[in-house]
Amino acid sequence: MSSGLPPEALPKHAPHPYFSVAANELAVAGRSVSEIAAEVGSTPFYVYAREYMTRRIEHLRREMPAGLHLHYAMKANPMPAVVRHIAPLVDGLDVASAREMRVALQAGTPPDRISFAGPGKMPAELAEAAQAGIVLNVESELEVARLAQIARESGKRPLVAVRVNPDFELKTSGMKMGGGPKQFGVDAERVPVLLQEIGRLPLQFVGFHIFSGSQNLRADAIIEAQQKSIALALRLAEAAPAPVRLLNIGGGLGIPYFPGEQPLALGEISASLRAQMQNARQAMPQAQVVIELGRYLVGEAGAYICRVVDRKISRGHVFLITDGGLHHHLAASGNFGQVLRKNYPVLNASRVLDSARENVSVVGPLCTPLDLLADRVELPAARVGDLIAVLQSGAYGLSASPTAFLSHPPPGEVLV
Repeated sequence: MSSGLPPEALPKHAPHPYFSVAANELAVAGRSVSEIAAEVGSTPFYVYAREYMTRRIEHLRREMPAGLHLHYAMKANPMPAVVRHIAPLVDGLDVASAREMRVALQAGTPPDRISFAGPGKMPAELAEAAQAGIVLNVESELEVARLAQIARESGKRPLVAVRVNPDFELKTSGMKMGGGPKQFGVDAERVPVLLQEIGRLPLQFVGFHIFSGSQNLRADAIIEAQQKSIALALRLAEAAPAPVRLLNIGGGLGIPYFPGEQPLALGEISASLRAQMQNARQAMPQAQVVIELGRYLVGEAGAYICRVVDRKISRGHVFLITDGGLHHHLAASGNFGQVLRKNYPVLNASRVLDSARENVSVVGPLCTPLDLLADRVELPAARVGDLIAVLQSGAYGLSASPTAFLSHPPPGEVLV
């Protein structure tokens, strides 16, 4: 079982918790990347490790309060093989499209343990989800009206939770999903009236979904958001047309990507959440409290592997040109939410610990200066044919990238 890369492998980055080095090569789940590349048959590709996902989920089960339900947010990585592995280990799946919903159902998850969120669900998606018995997180009054019409026409009573746009946000989060004007959910102050309307319609109210932000490495900010989410749910429950059976308080747990960032400690978060859940149980005894996590479960379990196809020196600076790039991994290029571009942890996977090092930029084959996987990083001196690994790539990698850009072939994906 791997115990993490040695500190010297990732200068200026937090130590990686899982991957290891074997005979100077990066190893994933005990297998060298060159062996995995030979099995895949071509580069580039993403590799995800079952073992690492399982260990992260086991860690959460140990650290977080008993009785807390854990859902996997499939948008982080919807690869069917990944979903099939995770589904039996968690308490439910959260999806954001009809295609994700079908993958979740095919993974064997009971429909009432799948919830569907998103601000622009098409009528056909609403009908398909309602027919399947999925919990629909409604995000507007019009969605409620459309579901009521579907119920009248089908004789079904769709399961409905209200996604709330809270009057607060998750401070210092990488992506803010609540607070202020937002396309997500129903403004908290408008929810009581909507709850009354739901009570008059042929719908089954089950609870609330309150997601205020994601990718946070500050325990105090996460604690504050969770406290406010549960307090808001308790206030809104007073207007609910039926007992609250589901309270999804979102996620927000981040992973370190960039120099200076450190892993999130769960101890204080768990202690605070334990007390908050006790309060919630008194007022909402039927409610399952759910934490919805995607990146935190799979982000550190994956790597993007590409191959050096050329090595160029331009006015004294070394460029490693690879067969991968932003069309496969938009986030690593800095074009997926970064304001100031920072480097993901990148290594020469073929010569991880070589002492001969150089300052290089790792680029792809696209005709744009944005195609940059690592800018001016110190790596072991590379040769044409070496494999480059971008770590922290198990979430928001392939499915969040413009694979059709410039019509290059798509990368592979493999679960090991």
